[in-house]
Amino acid sequence: MRERKTRPVAERRVAPDGAGLGDSELDPLLRRIYQARGVSSPDELDYGLRGLLPVSSLAGIDEAAQLLLEHADRKITIVGDFDADGATSTALVMRCLRKFGISNVDYLVPNRFRFGYGLTPEIVQVAAERSPDLLLTVDNGVSSLAGVEAAHELGMKVLITDHHLPGAELPAAEAHVNPNLPGSSCASPSLAGVGVAFYLMAAVGRMLEERGQAGAARIPAGYLDLVALGTVADVVRLDHNNRILVHQGLQRIRAGRGVPGIAALFQQAGRQVSRAVSTDLGFVAGPRLNAAGRLEDMSVGIECLLTDEPGVAAEIAGMLDGINRERKQIETRMRDEAFAYVDAMAADNLPACVCLYDESWHQGIVGLIAARVRERCDRPVIAFAREDDGVLKGSARSVPGVHARDLLESVSTDQPGLITRFGGHAMAAGLTIEERHFARFAELAARNLRKLYPEADFSGTIMTDGPLPSESLSLAFARRLRDAGPWGAGFPEPLFLGDFKIVDQRVVGENHLKMRVQPAAGGASLDAIAFNQAGDAYRGVVQLAYRLDVNEYRGIESPQLVVEQIVNIGAAA
Repeated sequence: MRERKTRPVAERRVAPDGAGLGDSELDPLLRRIYQARGVSSPDELDYGLRGLLPVSSLAGIDEAAQLLLEHADRKITIVGDFDADGATSTALVMRCLRKFGISNVDYLVPNRFRFGYGLTPEIVQVAAERSPDLLLTVDNGVSSLAGVEAAHELGMKVLITDHHLPGAELPAAEAHVNPNLPGSSCASPSLAGVGVAFYLMAAVGRMLEERGQAGAARIPAGYLDLVALGTVADVVRLDHNNRILVHQGLQRIRAGRGVPGIAALFQQAGRQVSRAVSTDLGFVAGPRLNAAGRLEDMSVGIECLLTDEPGVAAEIAGMLDGINRERKQIETRMRDEAFAYVDAMAADNLPACVCLYDESWHQGIVGLIAARVRERCDRPVIAFAREDDGVLKGSARSVPGVHARDLLESVSTDQPGLITRFGGHAMAAGLTIEERHFARFAELAARNLRKLYPEADFSGTIMTDGPLPSESLSLAFARRLRDAGPWGAGFPEPLFLGDFKIVDQRVVGENHLKMRVQPAAGGASLDAIAFNQAGDAYRGVVQLAYRLDVNEYRGIESPQLVVEQIVNIGAAA
């Protein structure tokens, strides 16, 4: 597959011209790391709630809040999405509205296998059986032209909250809240769906406070743990505003003031809420929550987030953990099949955009497969599964510099009707095509990618923060890095590059390489783990691209390298 390199293709992050923080009292290493991520002022490291963008930053939010309050005494149905962002958005709005005293509210989440994504006419028909006066979408709706029309025909009004990029035409909803609408001047277009829902609830709370309902304005902040989980799980860019939301949510979780469902998800994974970090949300809680939407019904995940009974939360979290184990088994089989398809192609014959399809693949897992293959071949990947007879559902995962949704739009423009529907973001998008169009779509996707992005880099270059002095390979500095976040998309956790001697190595778990390594220049040995990288035996000196982490085992903490890439570079001295 990849040509084996003597050295990783790596570039060091550098601070942009004019980077600030020069006079700050930060640790010099942390200062360098922050500057390389574009931080130019200590204010950007202040994660207090006062630093949040004002509610008024989102256009149309006052009108949306007013519309919702006009229906406070009528029936409201929330229509969510079947991923972690949609689940946390739904739970957040349900909890806030109930706290506001708006009780005639329920929720509906489309089953991905029956209805597909968004406010479709079919899901509107299901909602109509509940006789709502207002449909409130969370994390979906910006492309639901037919769904909004169907709702209006049935006498329902529609309030759309979303963060996905709009198409050429907006649905004729009564109100929209979306930081990515045309003409929007919102300084945080990277808000997740749950972030948009939070801002709407904040606007409603403020209005209620102005009308004499004491304490209403403070209610949404009580659920920032849900905002943090949905934001990290949806892999949106952690700009300053999103980092505030995540930091504040983590503070609630660590203090034991989060919803019981999140604590139960941590417990299932053997993690302590008191030490919660953003990666726990992305790799522990998020996948267990997402598993419900991928394989069964996201209502299970939402109920986990809605209950206030720890015992009930623990029971549901156990169910979610079981579903997640099943998801892992399915993913492993599909991943191996996808790798075999790609490995069968000569490296120089790989298209610019890799499209894969197998009739046995599970449509709830193809997004994960696209991500795994992207990591393997360093280019955009679109994986497809059969949705219905003659219809394929695809999930795209891109690389920096290639906008996934724009690529799909270009294909749709070049050959109208080839794509039935599509939507998404820069790094992830979804689409539906007819099975008979698969080969033609794959051809156009590769051609248009090269046309739109002639300078696209498929070398697999990794960005690092350079070497880490051996004296910094310590538990103290690992803790400092852990607490220096929140880290995530667009604000990546520090990745270092260094040469190490292999002291010992063994395979653990399903496919993980556990090592004992020592800095080649001298120093104490320490543990290292390379997830999903078993298979090669390493000798002598290797170059590691790694993150410095805190490992906890039986109550004892120690520094550990989490290895992203390993390359043999020579024999041990």
